[in-house]
Amino acid sequence: MRKVLLPSMIIIAASLLVLRLFYLQVINDSFKLKSDNNAIKIQYDYPERGYIYDRNGKLLVANQPSYDIMVIPRDVKNLDTLEFCQLLAITKEEFIKKIEKAKVYSPRLPSLFLAQLNKSEFAAFQEKIRKFEGFYFQKRSLRDYQVNFGANVFGGITQVNEKLIQENPYYNSGDLIGKQGVEQSYEEILRGIKGVKYIQKDKFNREIGSFKEGKYDTIAVQGEDINLTIDMELQKYGEELMINKRGGIVAIEPKTGEILALVTAPNYDPAILVGRQRSKNYTMLYRDSIAKPLYDRGLLAEYPPGSPFKILTGLVGLQENVITTDTRFMCNHGFAYAPGRFQRCHCGGGSRDLNVGVYKSCNAYFSNVYLKTIGKYNNTPYAVDVWSEHVKSFGLGQFMGYDLPTGKKGKIPNSKTYKKIYPGWGYSGKTIISNAIGQGEVLLTPIQLANMMATVANEGYYYTPHIIKKIEGQKIDKKYTTKHVTTIDKSHFKPMIQGLFDVYNFGTAAGLRVEGIDICGKTGTAENFAKINGKRTQLEDHSIFVAFAPKDNPKIAIAILVENGGFGSTIAGPIASFM
Repeated sequence: MRKVLLPSMIIIAASLLVLRLFYLQVINDSFKLKSDNNAIKIQYDYPERGYIYDRNGKLLVANQPSYDIMVIPRDVKNLDTLEFCQLLAITKEEFIKKIEKAKVYSPRLPSLFLAQLNKSEFAAFQEKIRKFEGFYFQKRSLRDYQVNFGANVFGGITQVNEKLIQENPYYNSGDLIGKQGVEQSYEEILRGIKGVKYIQKDKFNREIGSFKEGKYDTIAVQGEDINLTIDMELQKYGEELMINKRGGIVAIEPKTGEILALVTAPNYDPAILVGRQRSKNYTMLYRDSIAKPLYDRGLLAEYPPGSPFKILTGLVGLQENVITTDTRFMCNHGFAYAPGRFQRCHCGGGSRDLNVGVYKSCNAYFSNVYLKTIGKYNNTPYAVDVWSEHVKSFGLGQFMGYDLPTGKKGKIPNSKTYKKIYPGWGYSGKTIISNAIGQGEVLLTPIQLANMMATVANEGYYYTPHIIKKIEGQKIDKKYTTKHVTTIDKSHFKPMIQGLFDVYNFGTAAGLRVEGIDICGKTGTAENFAKINGKRTQLEDHSIFVAFAPKDNPKIAIAILVENGGFGSTIAGPIASFM
C-alpha cells in the first residue's frame, strides 16, 4: 500500500501543477499584463466625482476639468528644459526636483510631475506636448464649489501619498482622494471607478494599438451623487452669524438625527484649496495657530457645558427618586456645601422647585439634587458610576458614531476617573459637586450638546447624528435609523421641557423670544481657564446656549458655543433665536 500511495501522491500533485500552469499561461493570460509591463502602456480614464447636494436638492459641489502633467523618467529624451519650464511657469530647480522624485518612485512607471492645471494653464503646453518625449497629460476633474461656505462639512480632495499607494492598490501616483468631511467619509461612493486601457508598444517603444484588441479595457464609471442632510440656507446663515467669533453651531432634526447645520468658526472658502495654489493656501491655514480655521470646533472642541448640563442633573435626580417635581431647596444667593466653601448663584435667591430651578438656572437647586443623587448609595464610587451611566445614555462621553471622520469623546467622569484623581483618600458628592452645574470634570463637544437637546426634545431617545440623507441607488447605513433610548423614564421629560419652555417666558432667555414659535432652551456660561506661563489663569467665560423648537413636535435642536463670549443670554442666545 505504501509503495502505491507515495507515487500516486506525486503524480497527482504534478498533474495539478501542470494544469495550473496551463491555465495561467494559455487559457488565462491576465497575468501576462504584469509580466509584459515594459511592452504595455496602462492608461487610466478618471471619472467625475459624484455631485453633492443639500437636503432640498440644491447643488453645493460640482466638478471642473483639470490636467495633470505625467512623466515616465526613462522615456525623457532630448528635452528643451528652458522651453518646457517656461510653458509650465516653473523654475529649473523645481524641474530637477520633480524629475528626481519621479525617478525614486519608478524610472519606468508614470509619475505625477505637475498637478491640477486649469484650462488656460494647460492650453499653451498642449500645443507643444509632442516635443517633450516622456511627458503626457492626464485629464481629471477637480471640485467646483457652488457656495463659499461649508468647508468643514465638505472636506476636500488631495493627492494620495506613497504610504496609501502601497496600502491600497486602487490608487496610483497623482490620484486624488477625499480628505476630511464627506469627501473622506464617502470617498468610495463619490470617486467612481477608473477606466483602464492597455496599449501595446513595439520594440521601439511606439504605440501600435490596444492590447488583445481591448479585451481587458474597462470604461470609467462616474461617482454616485449624494444629498446631505444640511440645509444650505441655515448653514450659510450660521456661518455669517459667527463672523469674527470662535466656536461652533450644531443643529439637528430630533426625529431623525439629521444634521441641519454644522458650523465652525473661523472657517474659510473651500475654493481656495482647489488648483495649483492649494498647497500654499493649505499651509497658510495650517500655520494659523490663533484662529485655527482647519480645526472643526463643532466636532472636536471639548468644553465644560455649564448650566445646560443642569438638565441632566435634574433628570437623573428624578429617575433615581431622590427628588420629585415639587421638591424644594433654599437658595441663599448660592450654596454653602462645606465649611468655607460657597457656590455663588445669580438667580436672586429664595425657595426653588424643579420648574423655577430650571428657568432661573439655580446653582443651589441642582447642587442639592446632585448631592442627593450621589448620597443615595452608601458607596460613593458606585453612586458616581450610576450617575455616569445615566448621563452616558444620552450619547455623551463617547464617540457618537456619526458619519464624519473627525471627533472627540468629550468626558463624563466615573469612579475610575476619581480613583486616579484622589488615589490616597476618599471623596464624596461635595468633593465633586462642580459636576452638578456642568463644570468639574465634565466636557462636551457642541455636537454632543445638540444631541442632548434632541434627546430631551424626543422625551428620551435619539438617532445617531448623521450628515448623509440620500445616496443615489443605495440605502444609508441602518445605524442611522436605529433608535437609542436613555435610562430616564419618558414621564420625567415633560416637567423638564416645561421648565425649559419657561426659560423663555420668565427666565434667563425672556428677552430672546421669537413671535409665533414656542422655544425651549437653556442659557449657559462656562468658566474658562488656561495655563499662561505655567499658571492657571481664568479667562473670559464661554457663552453657551441650547434649545429646541417648537415645544410640541420639535423640528430643530441646536447648540451654540462662542468662546470667550461671556453670558449665554447675551451672545449665544440671540444666535439661537436667529437660527
